[in-house]
Amino acid sequence: MDKSAVRILVLDDEPFMLDLLSHMLVELGFTSVTTCEKGTTALELVDAEVDPPNLILLDLNMPEMDGIEFIRKLVEHGYAGSLILASGEGERVLQMAERLVQAHQIMVLGHLKKPISVAALAMTVDKWRPAIAQYPARKTYSADELRDAIAKDELLNYYQPKVNVATGEVVGVETLVRWRHPVDGMVFPDQFIGVAEENGLIDDLTKVVLANAMTQAKTWRESGLHLKMAVNISMDNLSSVTFADFVAGAARAADVAPQDIVLELTESRLMLDQRAPLEILTRLRLKRFQLSIDDFGTGHSSLTQLRQIPFDELKIDRSFVHDAWRDETALAMYYVSMALGEQLGMEVVAEGVEDSDDWDLVKRTGCDMAQGYFIARPMPADAMAGWIASRNHQAQETRSATL
Repeated sequence: MDKSAVRILVLDDEPFMLDLLSHMLVELGFTSVTTCEKGTTALELVDAEVDPPNLILLDLNMPEMDGIEFIRKLVEHGYAGSLILASGEGERVLQMAERLVQAHQIMVLGHLKKPISVAALAMTVDKWRPAIAQYPARKTYSADELRDAIAKDELLNYYQPKVNVATGEVVGVETLVRWRHPVDGMVFPDQFIGVAEENGLIDDLTKVVLANAMTQAKTWRESGLHLKMAVNISMDNLSSVTFADFVAGAARAADVAPQDIVLELTESRLMLDQRAPLEILTRLRLKRFQLSIDDFGTGHSSLTQLRQIPFDELKIDRSFVHDAWRDETALAMYYVSMALGEQLGMEVVAEGVEDSDDWDLVKRTGCDMAQGYFIARPMPADAMAGWIASRNHQAQETRSATL
């Protein structure tokens, strides 16, 4: 980092704190540090035509304009720099304030709890990076384009491995659809799943994904690779009572055992009429298809759903897994989710295992399964067999070395 490029504004209503933080920053080698006691004065500096601050160290507790109001004002003034929050408030309040900054699409480098140490200040300020030009808005697609893509067989399944945490071996995959666009290349699902749901195309899309996944499961099984195949289904798929018959028919056509198929349900919207969804899910369960509650703890994926639907698997949302080891609130949610799954006799999957610290957490706490970028990114089917062979070999060597 070029410290001379960082123009820091420290906003705090206590003169002693301003002097202390300013001194700390200078000692850390930052040459452009300005201090300010009032939000109104700070906003004038933000609006300066020459060298406005690109990093603000913001106290949340101020008498005239508090830090939360100041954040809203920063948006109104078009601030394009970064923020570090500081306060003597509890950890959960600081985390909530961070989420507010992120919701305003301002870069937040972290929060510091008073009294602030030089080491904590240095580590947080070191995250600063120069502002980059805004990325162009992602292309949106029309219902007609997506309908045409489905008809032309342009949808492709990728697969992300799920591993047994105790052994490290691969036991299943989650199916993640992609769109091989003839012009734009690989298009990710967050750019077209919403279009499908809003325009009555989600059934057609899901049926293609399911049929391809089941065919792939059979191909892998015939080559000696037996994996549980998880497929995401939308609440909109559960509006027609014929959906259960389609799923069962697709499994028979592919000669795949229902118990090898896991249907992952994320309830992103409320079930206004519960009759059809409950009928379909109960029938699927009776036919021995596995049911998974995805993104547990977010949206409407809640305790109510655990009570109403006989799920076999609970997937802890990544927001309660990644970095949970240093986030007391997320860690508490992680433990509660684990305990619920265990008490209800469900297999528990930790999503969002992104680094070795996340892996250590799920390993130490005895979670059943895990998936995430630390294990593997989603990959095309033809890359899976070789990757699994290598992964399982490494897992076996690791176990042998610990015996």
